[in-house]
Amino acid sequence: MLEPVLTSEGVAVVHLFCCRTPDTDDQAVIAAVENAQAAEVQVVAVAVLGHKAELCFMALHADSWKLRDLQTGLINAGLKVVDSFVSITELSEYAQGIPEEMKNMRLYPDLPPEGKNAWCFYPMTKRREAEQNWYRLSYDERKELMYEHGSSGRQFAGRIVQLITASTGLDDWEWGVTLFGVKLDDLKDTVYTMRYDTASALYADFGPFYTGMTGPVEEIVARTT
Repeated sequence: MLEPVLTSEGVAVVHLFCCRTPDTDDQAVIAAVENAQAAEVQVVAVAVLGHKAELCFMALHADSWKLRDLQTGLINAGLKVVDSFVSITELSEYAQGIPEEMKNMRLYPDLPPEGKNAWCFYPMTKRREAEQNWYRLSYDERKELMYEHGSSGRQFAGRIVQLITASTGLDDWEWGVTLFGVKLDDLKDTVYTMRYDTASALYADFGPFYTGMTGPVEEIVARTT
């Protein structure tokens, strides 16, 4: 047996964006997800809107091998992974000292949140341009900007559950942002509002957006056949 590959705190996260092939076996896809869930992997199944993918499986576990087992199972079920994102949950350096309950929600989220079936994901990176270099700002400057950013986000409490995961050294971007909303326009309103914050307007670059709906894997697979 291979040794587990663990995180020192929090959990590993993988987003697998998939398309069907002529060899896709729906029951095998469902079985791959159920096998992962039996191994205590959290799996969020998403029906993706648009041309970028058909399905997404967002999976979380402390042992990266269990995420790889899910990936292998989905591929063996005939799905093609057309995009992916690898990250880990983290407690931001600007969030030290928050209550233990909030800390655990960020490091060990319980997904998907009930009643929030609108979903989107996007990666982002802080800029390193000559006049807009996030990493040349002092800690206090960055902390102030992130507090402003967080204040904007709190306007959407109850409408949005947000999970920011860290991907520096793990993927091409520095963070991944996953949003769960009550309605589709909750997602739009959140991103639109927060883009006016200085931390985003001057210092953030965004990657491709994926949008869809979450649900039980059996129903998601049936509705995307």
